[in-house]
Amino acid sequence: MNSSAASAGFQKNLTSYGDAAFSQFLRSAFIKGAGFSDDALTRPVVGIVDTGSGYNPCHGNSAELIAAVSRGVMLAGALPVPFPTISLHESFAHPTSMYLRNLMALDTEEMIRAQPMDAVVLIGGCDKTVPAQLMGAASAGVPAIQLVTGSMLTGSHDGVRVGACTDCRRFWGRFRAGEIDATEIARVNDQLVASVGTCSVMGTASTMACIAEALGMALPGSASPPAVTADRLRIAEKTGATAVAMIAAQLTPEKILTPHAIENALRVLLAIGGSTNGIIHLTAIAGRAGIAIDFEAFDAMSRETPVLVDLKPSGRHYMEDFHRAGGLIAVLRELHPLLHLDALTVTGRTLGAELDAAGPGFPQDVVRTRTNPIYAEGGLAFLRGNLAPGGAFIKQSAATPALLEHEGRAVVFENATDLASRIDDPALDVTANDVLVLKSIGPRGAPGMPEAGYLPIPRKLAAQGVKDMVRISDGRMSGTATGTIVLHVTPESALGGPLAAARFGDRIRLSVARRTIELLVPAAEIARRLAALASPAPTAARGYAKLFHDHVTQADLGCDFDFLRATEMKAKAPARRL
Repeated sequence: MNSSAASAGFQKNLTSYGDAAFSQFLRSAFIKGAGFSDDALTRPVVGIVDTGSGYNPCHGNSAELIAAVSRGVMLAGALPVPFPTISLHESFAHPTSMYLRNLMALDTEEMIRAQPMDAVVLIGGCDKTVPAQLMGAASAGVPAIQLVTGSMLTGSHDGVRVGACTDCRRFWGRFRAGEIDATEIARVNDQLVASVGTCSVMGTASTMACIAEALGMALPGSASPPAVTADRLRIAEKTGATAVAMIAAQLTPEKILTPHAIENALRVLLAIGGSTNGIIHLTAIAGRAGIAIDFEAFDAMSRETPVLVDLKPSGRHYMEDFHRAGGLIAVLRELHPLLHLDALTVTGRTLGAELDAAGPGFPQDVVRTRTNPIYAEGGLAFLRGNLAPGGAFIKQSAATPALLEHEGRAVVFENATDLASRIDDPALDVTANDVLVLKSIGPRGAPGMPEAGYLPIPRKLAAQGVKDMVRISDGRMSGTATGTIVLHVTPESALGGPLAAARFGDRIRLSVARRTIELLVPAAEIARRLAALASPAPTAARGYAKLFHDHVTQADLGCDFDFLRATEMKAKAPARRL
């Protein structure tokens, strides 16, 4: 053993025994117990993050992906070593997967740091897994490449194509309204998820897949192949080979996650009609790289970036169709004049070079041209006002146009428990013109900022045919949801934000054209109400709950932990236009 050998492969990150040569000797002995040869142990090491779990059907193809990545790594002359981290699924994480995203980011970062690897392949898919992995990798500083698990296939109900989870919400809304019965909703339930993989629409998982590719952290063309296709496995093999090439180039995340890359990803988020969650996650990823998001500049970008992708919930199609239409490359090709083409990607080539290599597109009806968009502006709009001095967001491309300029009476729910107990009460004083307000579902108040911002239409109104109302909260909603829904109100009500002052009967005015959300109550009265509120009693005494409560930031900082963000913000994105 040569204790002075370069720190690479299995000689990296030696366990501390006080004798480096002995540390290497022990490590070699144990790994040989797994059947490795001396030749294998001299190779560069590519770690492969395994997030497969029986609780995570979105990652149900993880074993096949790991095998394909390993094949690519070995064909390129390196040694693949899979290792597990936390796995999060939207439907199986209590109280919400967002509460655990930062824990997964910590786990990912620390396991990359602790174990010997020269590069790492991040296999994720379900909503919070990809941002958690990108956050952790950005902080760990090892060459890293993202591989998403891919979307599920669509099913069919009575001859109508269906897929999770926009159609989940559509059929559930019909069931709540009494339009379909228990037998039919059970039959629908059998068809909504036709295979393993992530949601088949432009929800948060698909949004983050596109963002990873737009950032340059995933291979071109990797965002769209469905989970159970040969295309997905070929991408996995190529991802493994690319990880090996990144070792020689020392292509670390800091070289890829630049302000130009972040701006490109913001542009793509708008153009695909992406999830509102995408802005929170991208803010957190950028914060790890020392880049602050300028939401006013982002909103200016939104006004000049139309929605081009005709996918649910903003359009008609599904991720399978998006893949057949050319995937994100087709979107990037159309956005070409608006992108920073000098941004570096995991291939070692620039985004511009990759687009040139992709060649021309072909006729299809899923990705529109900028002269014939789905929606004239970007999918997201940034709001400010006395109800949200730190800002709020609305997915305008999935809202009811007539409600984007609206004033109504506030019907207020103090928390999720209050909502559950009263929303379907026949005696609830509510009309279709009212504004539903839900407090205490922010990062700290819930905790974990759950997707409860998609308040259900009160049952008695749903039975009358009401499909949408203006709804406001300090929480989030699923990227698969539709509606005129104001989210991420900052600061949250649990911290004494103005939302906490809203009362039944107050008037609230939403103007997306003016980008405002206002509580029509005098400032002095708002201040008086807030001053009269008792401070919430601490609910977290120990463990991760206390860590989360004490250190989670607000939505405008990505809901990351304050001690995990870069110590200095070196730049802003997007850049302001003069």
